[in-house]
This record gives sequence, C-alpha cells and structure tokens, in this order.
Amino acid sequence: MAEPLLGLEGVRAGYGDAVVLDDVSLEVREHGSLAVLGRNGVGKTTLLLTLMGYTRLMRGAVLWRGRDMSSAPPHARARRGLGWVAQEREIFPSLSVEENLTVASRPGRWDLPAVYGLFPRLAERRANMGNQLSGGEQQMLAIARALMTNPALLLLDEPFEGLAPIVVEELAGAIRRMMAEHGTATVLVEQHVGIALSLTEEAVVFERGKIAHRARSRELPHDIETLERLVGLRVSA
Repeated sequence: MAEPLLGLEGVRAGYGDAVVLDDVSLEVREHGSLAVLGRNGVGKTTLLLTLMGYTRLMRGAVLWRGRDMSSAPPHARARRGLGWVAQEREIFPSLSVEENLTVASRPGRWDLPAVYGLFPRLAERRANMGNQLSGGEQQMLAIARALMTNPALLLLDEPFEGLAPIVVEELAGAIRRMMAEHGTATVLVEQHVGIALSLTEEAVVFERGKIAHRARSRELPHDIETLERLVGLRVSA
C-alpha cells in the first residue's frame, strides 16, 4: 500500500505550554480530500498551523510522503508541497492581482492562465490592487496565489466565512473543479458543514482538541445525532 501524502501520528501541539491538540492521528492520501469539522475553539485552525509548522509540537510526528518533517520550518514545508490559505487571506493590498499571483509563482501546472481559467473574475480584475477587491474576490485571490506555488496539498481555513451565498456557490464550484480536474489534495476546515462534506471524500470531527469522529463525507450527513452532538447544527448546503 502506498504511503499517504500526509500523516499525523499521535500529535500533541499548542502554543507555549498550552496544549490545543492532543493525540491527533490522521492521514491524507495523494489526491485525497479531508473535511475538518467541529465547533469553534476545538483546534481546527491549530491543526492547519501545526501542519505548517507554526505551533509547538510536544509529542508525535508530522509525516510527508512517509518522512518525518516535524522539525522542518514553515518555508521548508511549503517547498515540499504544502500550500496554505489562512482564514485572514493575507493578500498583499498594495500589489495588483497579477503581482499577488506572480510573486508566489513556482514551476508547475498552476500558472497565470490556469488560475485565471479557474477564477475568471481574477482575470477581469488583474490590474486592480488587492485592497480594491471584494471579500469574495480576495478569497479567490488567496486560493489562486496558494495554487501558484503548485502545492501537492492545499490547506483551506474557513474559505467561505463571511461571503454571500452566491459567492460561496461560485467559490465552491471552483474548489470542486480544482480537486476533480487537477487532483490537488485538500484539507478543508469549514463551518458550512453541508458544503464541506459535498467537496470532500473523508471527514473528521474535532472536540476539545481530539478527533471525536471519523467518517466518509457522503455518509456523515445521514448521521444527524453525531452532527448535532459534535458540531451543534444540522447539515445545510
């Protein structure tokens, strides 16, 4: 059996002496997709920050293609193929759309024509500064910029937060095409449970820094009791 693209083995991590994640183990296969669900404050964003190397790892290991990268700094993890879209988007406000994209460019299938094909609105706005974009356009730019690094695994932290339903639908369609047509492995942290499950193959639900439930994404919407208990809401698209 092939090694998973990404693996966590018994990870305990947090900030300083504060433990946020405790005994977390999971895998993401090549071209796979994982939804990370749970209430606010249960460790979902900390999971992504741990994968990128921004937290204190107290125990366990982070594996990339079977090799331990627990001590690798964030820039080295990005070079290995981890792409991260932070919840805050963190685009460069004083650079144009195209400059935001080209500054992150690395060789691979994702180049300007490819990301403009995925996000036509960015092509229309290519000369606009980052601070001249709507919230939805900024999120598109943040994802497109991460893709320009040509990652093997893309980490998305609440990409639909604060966006109008029509923009959420457009953005979800682009993410779906990205995964289906280009095979980009994805870890998606998201409060929109129905959308998250519709985009992914596997799901984990966090509670108090631990994985409390694992399921196939297509099966979890039918487990209403688990969703109400651990997420606190019913599935809605």
